[in-house]
Amino acid sequence: MGMTIAEKILARHAGKSTVKPGELVNAKVDMVLGNDITAPVAIKEFRRIGVEKVFDQERIALVPDHFTPNKDIQSAQQAKLLRDFAREQELTYYFEVGRMGIEHALLPEMGLALPGEIIIGADSHTCTYGALGALATGVGSTDMAAAMAIGEAWFKVPATLKFIFNGQLQPWVSGKDLILYLIGKIGVDGALYRSMEFTGELISALSMDSRLSMCNMAIEAGAKCGIIAPDQVTFDYVAARAKRDFTPVYADEDAEYEKVITFEGADIEPQVAFPHLPENTRGISEVGEITVDQVVIGSCTNGRIEDLRTAAQIMKGKKVAKNVRVIIIPGTQNILRQAIQEGLVDIFLEAEAVVSTPTCGPCLGGHMGVLAEGERAVATTNRNFVGRMGHPRSEVYLANPAVAAASAVTGKISAPEEVM
Repeated sequence: MGMTIAEKILARHAGKSTVKPGELVNAKVDMVLGNDITAPVAIKEFRRIGVEKVFDQERIALVPDHFTPNKDIQSAQQAKLLRDFAREQELTYYFEVGRMGIEHALLPEMGLALPGEIIIGADSHTCTYGALGALATGVGSTDMAAAMAIGEAWFKVPATLKFIFNGQLQPWVSGKDLILYLIGKIGVDGALYRSMEFTGELISALSMDSRLSMCNMAIEAGAKCGIIAPDQVTFDYVAARAKRDFTPVYADEDAEYEKVITFEGADIEPQVAFPHLPENTRGISEVGEITVDQVVIGSCTNGRIEDLRTAAQIMKGKKVAKNVRVIIIPGTQNILRQAIQEGLVDIFLEAEAVVSTPTCGPCLGGHMGVLAEGERAVATTNRNFVGRMGHPRSEVYLANPAVAAASAVTGKISAPEEVM
């Protein structure tokens, strides 16, 4: 019996001819990632291991993005730990404020996540890089510490669920909607510790930005990873970016899947996930009358240039609703620069939105957009748990950038057609 993409990548990195679901393996990793929340713990554990140098200065990326620019003394201390460790270890890929971005937008942009690789990060949304055909997954800070020391991590080989998307994208539908729709069908634990393999003609038609958005939320179904097989879209994206050689991996024709689930594009309209779980999804036509206080367009899920273009297309020539705050957060410095050059930032400012430096910021209730009691937000982020963006009695509704932008203009959750 053949192997799935995740199984083949794990077998190759573990030096084995085959692996099977449930098997425990030690595998070499191609990149280790940490941020200003998780890496300080990993650094302390690294010290306890007793090694003096990381296994490879080119294979570790530290990105201070969650509470940066530093919002208080504690976050400044956290960032300083990263900075000092990066200097001491002479890490190639430490990204300071002004050069950094939101980690899961930055690493693909910098060519540090590539097809066929294993990438672990002390952040649950590391699964984003599966869009490039990598096995990418979040780990704890102690696992990050061990990987920085020896360049390996242990894995339980996940079973694989195959999701086939047929047909064509409906108007204003993106990868964000496909994954929200899927999670709405199987639940937040529907892919628990599974690899989610996304395929079909509809997936092939997605842009890389949309694929990254989709794989970013595999963890919201409980998955170990989400993977899209590399194709020409992938190779076009990595061609000018790749910092090292790579070997793409594909599932065998006789690969064994735990389950195969098929969806039809005609059934998927723009989705909205209601509080307080990403599985509480409804099509935009079923939302009803829900007013909002704040709109956030950005995050590692939807802060890429395609997302900003979509939002600007809808907001151009319009004003933000009177009682609504709108925060636009480009994913990286390069995306911000491109948005300026394309005139997108002017559109946002003219509409009376604010545009931020790259940061995770309000996504995790960090800063630059925290919600007060009773407030309601539409966000292009990935989680809407109780208190995720601020007060425990606030509400977060997840949507794509088109719905978020339309809602900014109307002051209530709206379909793009309502304002176009």
